[in-house]
Amino acid sequence: MRKSLVAGNWKMNGSNGTVDQLASGIVKNQADMTCDVVLCPVFVHLDRVSGIIDGSSVELGAQNCSDKTSGAFTGEVSVEMLKESGCKYVILGHSERRTLFSEQDSDVRNKLSLALESGLMPILCVGETLEERELGNAEEVVQRQLLAALSDLDLSLESVIVAYEPVWAIGTGLTATPEQAQAIHSFIRSVLGELSEELAQKVRILYGGSVKPGNAQEIFGQPDIDGGLIGGAALNVDDFIAICQAAG
Repeated sequence: MRKSLVAGNWKMNGSNGTVDQLASGIVKNQADMTCDVVLCPVFVHLDRVSGIIDGSSVELGAQNCSDKTSGAFTGEVSVEMLKESGCKYVILGHSERRTLFSEQDSDVRNKLSLALESGLMPILCVGETLEERELGNAEEVVQRQLLAALSDLDLSLESVIVAYEPVWAIGTGLTATPEQAQAIHSFIRSVLGELSEELAQKVRILYGGSVKPGNAQEIFGQPDIDGGLIGGAALNVDDFIAICQAAG
């Protein structure tokens, strides 16, 4: 049985005060959440959030990492630095990284390999744009992104978490119907099955497209959806807790 997971991607939001309030509010309500919970603040707030969640069931994640271990790479953060800050998870290949910062499948693969080697658990994001979906290419895009990141890695992939994020449903107010989300999640699991059927049954696949308290239960009720990668709603304590409760 796969345990549900909900990760809050805070993106480039938060001040010291708001981060303290948000993280503390979630920790105070941890008893009401039976799923795994991960908070992903910006790099400069990792240590702060790590201190707040220390001793709780809430885990820490980063929003990205470098594809290099060290060196003259101004502005980058390595996987070992993330681990020293208390991270257990790292988001990789988010659509905003791919579209706004031109990350390629090969970049995501290199980062994923380093994350696994270091012991971090990657949350690998895959998903299609509205144009790709309208052209009927959603499955082709998702399969390409997935296999480019995972194929031929001489590493255990059981720690990988996949997040399906339809790019057209991020920050737009649009949401894939539960049936649309389930269809792609099922497809992802079938692609994983081509690598290993055992892997396909163990890997958790999250949905990441405008999940809110009002639609969370129906989305998470689908058989191949194991939780969510939450953006905007993760910045509100009550909303995030309600989503976690729906996942549990």
